[in-house]
Amino acid sequence: MKTSDKSHMNLSRRTFLVATTAALSAPAVLRASEGVLKVGTYGGYFQDSFDSYIYPDFAAATGISVESIGEPTGEAWLVQLEAAARAGQAPADVSMMAQTPRLKGQKSELWARLDESSMPNLENVPDHFVHRYDDGAVCGVGAVSWYITLVTNTDSHPEAPTSWKALWDPANKDSLGLLALVTNSFLLEVTATTWFGGTDILDTEEGIQQVMDKLAEVKPNVRLWYRDEGQFQQALETGEIPMGQYYHDVTGLAAADGKPVRSTFPEEGGILDSGSWSVSKASQRLDEAQVFVNYMCQPDIQSKLSRFVGTAPVINRELTDLSDEEFGAVASDIPPILPRYDIYDLRSDWLNQKWTELIAG
Repeated sequence: MKTSDKSHMNLSRRTFLVATTAALSAPAVLRASEGVLKVGTYGGYFQDSFDSYIYPDFAAATGISVESIGEPTGEAWLVQLEAAARAGQAPADVSMMAQTPRLKGQKSELWARLDESSMPNLENVPDHFVHRYDDGAVCGVGAVSWYITLVTNTDSHPEAPTSWKALWDPANKDSLGLLALVTNSFLLEVTATTWFGGTDILDTEEGIQQVMDKLAEVKPNVRLWYRDEGQFQQALETGEIPMGQYYHDVTGLAAADGKPVRSTFPEEGGILDSGSWSVSKASQRLDEAQVFVNYMCQPDIQSKLSRFVGTAPVINRELTDLSDEEFGAVASDIPPILPRYDIYDLRSDWLNQKWTELIAG
């Protein structure tokens, strides 16, 4: 996703009915009148979901009303935020950022430094979802997460695969659908974890080259390097392309709708991608923004997101009240493969060139 941006997920495929937003009580509106917070999320499904399930309750609980902003995709929003900040303006106070744009904004010190003492619920969030400047100041906090897993057509594969090694199995020649970009497939991390004991090998260009050479061995098995997720989903459901990598929650919804597909968390783990809340340094609503981030880190809110938005919790599972079935619909207890967003930021041009030369050119 595009450097890991879930807004590209073609979320219109989800069977989602936008709930009627309950009218706020008059006292809440009066209390919120002086505290309007602009919050940006990925447009479409995400924005509709937050408008329905999150913002009204947040306003009722805090007296801070929200102006909902639909963000453009990719890095376009980062460019807008940076240009606006130079003029002392904030198109949104709080933004849901994909990780590579978040990192770029961190390098340019676009993000406000957040006060941990005003966000006690931050203790619910694992360290890998809390992003910091070099001086330790918090500049981003996990908002939502989602998994990319190994998916199969159940008619073509009656038995579920157990390992990402299935991608390399000669028995799967010309039968895989894989995400097309180095920055959205995270196949470098999959390869490193599956064959090299973890992602530390990606610290150097020499190590990345080794991983790419191993990943190149999968090419005879790939029928489609896809950018259009709908194209792959249709091919998976018909069995035309019976195996690949795809989004766990979307695959689960298709299976629940009777399609012959399954999502499997391999023994090496699913790929855990995410978006983070970051606050523009130009925002005049830092206090309200911190109230919002703190609110979103509550276990009941994370559980609500899993139930109604289909995202995996960014807090530890035991803090939620999700049933096994509800948790399994969005996540797994198997330790995940965490994307190395840092390498896509530091070595962007080189990685894209090598990817085109060796993998999906």
